[in-house]
Amino acid sequence: MNLVTGGTGLVGAHLLLHLLQNGEKVRALFRAENSIQKTKNLFNELKKGDLFNQIEWFPGNINDIPALEKAFKDIVNVYHCAALISFDGVEEENLRKINIEGTANMVNCGLAFGVKKFCYVSSIAALGDLKENDLVITEETEWNPEKPHSDYALSKFGAEMEIWRAEQEGLPCVIVNPGVILGTGFWDSGSGEIFMKVKNGIPFYTNGSSGFVAVEDVVSVMYQLMKSSISGERFTLISENIVFKEFLFWISEGISKKKPSFYARPWMTAIIWRLDWFFSMVFFQRRRFSRATAKSLHTTAIYSNDKIKSKLNHEFQPIKEVVKNVTFVFSKK
Repeated sequence: MNLVTGGTGLVGAHLLLHLLQNGEKVRALFRAENSIQKTKNLFNELKKGDLFNQIEWFPGNINDIPALEKAFKDIVNVYHCAALISFDGVEEENLRKINIEGTANMVNCGLAFGVKKFCYVSSIAALGDLKENDLVITEETEWNPEKPHSDYALSKFGAEMEIWRAEQEGLPCVIVNPGVILGTGFWDSGSGEIFMKVKNGIPFYTNGSSGFVAVEDVVSVMYQLMKSSISGERFTLISENIVFKEFLFWISEGISKKKPSFYARPWMTAIIWRLDWFFSMVFFQRRRFSRATAKSLHTTAIYSNDKIKSKLNHEFQPIKEVVKNVTFVFSKK
């Protein structure tokens, strides 16, 4: 039996589908009954409703230890996909509670119940920091605690420390560090929000870049790693490094919307995040554009996927084709 956390999110839902298509038995944690509907909608959208009925849904969350102890019964492999993704400063405590403490609870249960192997979904945000003359970020790039990091990045890095601690205590673990994950079915969170914003009209673009990857590639690699003898390692999962301007243009073309035409310089996005902070304080509204987001839009980090390609000989889907496929589904919703 496989235990999956985050089964009502993009990666977890697609992972459940991938596991079931490969004949695996799955148990998925859920916090609220209505959240399961998103996963069900995805299965129905892909005409896999019969497989959805094979999921054993289990109430609980990763900070509910009594529920976890029940959920871990008869579990052989664990895929830990659940996480809080936020760049809002007010979420710092929740980020630590969910991403770090929750992961500690998961690996502690894994150790206590004799789990065979544990896979953790981290992020490229938890990879290291480039030194002055370095150009490419790899799994071996060192984390520099003296450099500024978002609360989200710190929480994912802290979660990885819990994984490595468990590995030392005898739990075989692997970590995947995906870039921006693209996939269908979850338009109100993660990369899905980008498609919604383009649909509603984004007037500006930036020339920053990041690593992008299809959700199908992420779950496929996770499954392959768990079936392999590999443990005690982490892997950067990206298909390509893409400039944000180009990425937004592809989405615009795919859904027949006007392309962003205004280049937002760093000083402009700096003003925007400060205004967003001001209005969030005055009107008690959720942050929509943080300092970390503004910085990332102008960052031109290059990520390498050489390690995973050499280990598994995995060929990633071209991002332009992924965007084309996702926008096709998105345009019909």
